[in-house]
Amino acid sequence: MATLRAGNLKVFAINPLAASRYRDRHGVSRKKSDPGDALVLANILRTDMAMHRPLPADSELAQAITVLARAQQDAVWSRQQIFNQVRSLLREFFPAALLAFQSKKGGLTRPDARAVLALAPTPAKAARLTLAQLRVALKRGGRTRSIDAEAERLQAVFRAEYARHIPVVEDAFGKQLQALLTQLTAACQAADDLAAAAEESFHQHADSEILLGFPGLGSLLGARVLAEIGDDRARFSDARALKSYAGSAPITRASGKKRFVGRRFVKNNRLMNAGFLWAFAALQASPGPTPTTGAGANTETGTTPLNATCSTASSAGSTTVFRPASATTDNTPSAHCSRSPTGRQLDFLAP
Repeated sequence: MATLRAGNLKVFAINPLAASRYRDRHGVSRKKSDPGDALVLANILRTDMAMHRPLPADSELAQAITVLARAQQDAVWSRQQIFNQVRSLLREFFPAALLAFQSKKGGLTRPDARAVLALAPTPAKAARLTLAQLRVALKRGGRTRSIDAEAERLQAVFRAEYARHIPVVEDAFGKQLQALLTQLTAACQAADDLAAAAEESFHQHADSEILLGFPGLGSLLGARVLAEIGDDRARFSDARALKSYAGSAPITRASGKKRFVGRRFVKNNRLMNAGFLWAFAALQASPGPTPTTGAGANTETGTTPLNATCSTASSAGSTTVFRPASATTDNTPSAHCSRSPTGRQLDFLAP
């Protein structure tokens, strides 16, 4: 694939299910051969090229951002999988550790939590930890504030009464926990390193300023959106094509008097995940528009309540499309239109 894209060839991706349906046009006997498949693929582009889209002609920087953003997301998913294994193991033999760290932001993936568990992987060892040892472990994990109070809290939690396994079984669980902690530490480090690399490449792209202008969209999430949408302006023919690609455009099935509208299952799952996180980040962190007049305005502060904000956060599957504003384009702002600092028009597409 890299060799084909290195030249000036136009490459098309054909879905195997679509190729199978095209094969039935040449015969219903379900026969299959390599020469026959080659003929089918050739006829697909000869007769229906307009119905298929070539691979996007993204810039080199956009392709690099795609590699880094997807790798970072895979690292996050791997970290979450290992975290689930650690949590399940602790629930089985070390509930005090869950009680000590689960309520904290980041939970067991926090560096100080991993440092304490590496020092005392069993309930017996944790109960024997002194305040000095806990303080050293917390500092090793990067904690700088309230170290004494946190050490006292952890000591009280670890020395409380819990149901325990026999010592031999408890030690075996401790060795399993140490192995999982090693994997978790590596996964956390990989996710952090890839996030830094993806953000650095993202800020070098010309479209980063546009994407960062959207409410709730930060550097890492913006890199994921750019990675999946790309920077080829001819990739999507219209707004609905982008919405279908993101999974926010519904599917309609109509036959006779029956009509069904349901959600789209064939979509870009990575872009859908980014849209989900984006929508909730916009709801929680974005101040929203601040009109001084209108039904949703506060006459004292000039602000709008959260449930009356712009539709930029109206759906977890929402997506965006951006394009340069031409001289003939109607630039009148609307409820679904905003402007970037560079003057380029941004149309938000609510499903």
